[in-house]
Amino acid sequence: MKEDIKQIAYKTLMLIVVIAIITFVITSIINYDSSVRFLLPKNKDTSVAEQTEETISKVIELLENKYLGEINNSDVIDGAIKGAVASLGDKYTEYYTAEELKDFESSAFGNFIGIGVTIQANTENNTIKVLEVMEGSPAEKAGLQVNDLIVKADGTTYNAEQISELSDYLMDGEIGTEITLTILRDKKTLDLKVERDIVDINYILNTMLENNIGYIAITSFDEDCAKDFISAYNKLLQEGARSLIVDLRGNGGGVVEQALEITDLFCDKDETMLITMDKNENKTIEKSESDRTITMPTILLTDGATASASEIFAAALRDNNKAEIVGEKTFGKGIIQSLIYLSNGGALKVTSAEYYTPNGNKINEIGITPDYEIADGEEQVNKAIEILKNK
Repeated sequence: MKEDIKQIAYKTLMLIVVIAIITFVITSIINYDSSVRFLLPKNKDTSVAEQTEETISKVIELLENKYLGEINNSDVIDGAIKGAVASLGDKYTEYYTAEELKDFESSAFGNFIGIGVTIQANTENNTIKVLEVMEGSPAEKAGLQVNDLIVKADGTTYNAEQISELSDYLMDGEIGTEITLTILRDKKTLDLKVERDIVDINYILNTMLENNIGYIAITSFDEDCAKDFISAYNKLLQEGARSLIVDLRGNGGGVVEQALEITDLFCDKDETMLITMDKNENKTIEKSESDRTITMPTILLTDGATASASEIFAAALRDNNKAEIVGEKTFGKGIIQSLIYLSNGGALKVTSAEYYTPNGNKINEIGITPDYEIADGEEQVNKAIEILKNK
């Protein structure tokens, strides 16, 4: 059992995808010319949007007239929006340029363009090692193996300090473009040709533990999470599972709708799963739409990194008496972000509502306290098994 859990934990760590985010910075110009006087609108009765539009237009006019270098209008607009969003001081509200949006959606929706490997910098010998080769990936088809050392990509040498550059290069290309990787394996140098393709990430891991206890780890609520969860549950059911552990440790959230779709499987029809409140105190109550599908005894595992959609799921199951929680207090991210697409190809991810548990409890900056507080990871699993043995 311990080896099963260790293997699941290892695979969970391997699901990290490096996404490069470009930040545009606009410097301010101090000029003692009298034209600076109209940088700020004098009419205090105008709205924030009107003041912003007027100010930005004046700044751009000044830059066009006085800035010595070339001006990229797209960069100026992106930078202005980023500055406005950053001024809110909310780390969850972000502006994505068109390029950044592609990276965000790839991460959120469980796939990206690449070759399907997880790599690690080995600072001791200044090398880059392959930690995981994803099943069915271009890397696996090309013959890449765990523990291979990547020395070059298309003739360019990479060392441990350049792991980010290599990661970017592996993902920075069109589907079907080929990369020649020079690797070191058992002191032999090999050249492998790998084609970039769409790589699917499975955020659901499952195994069978002792006493017919099924184990499912949800590492993130990505776009296909509910479908993958159902497949994993049905597989465990066919293998004879009579109770269930759902591991939410390290799950920082994801797509709320996917979390609710899985929650619905555990709840009776019309049970409250989530309460949200927007800035105008408009309340929305999400209720389960279907009859209960999963009726077996269930334990949830949480830790300090269990957040957002994971907390929605955990709170709903506990408040509706469908599961107990073992582990550590959760992170406490009880706010929801909405993604608003803009005409320039970018998008605004904005904090738009706060959520409450079915019993009306606040979670933001508070978190969820488990029924059984245990810090040690292995002891958390052992306690969950102990509880389920007596169900």
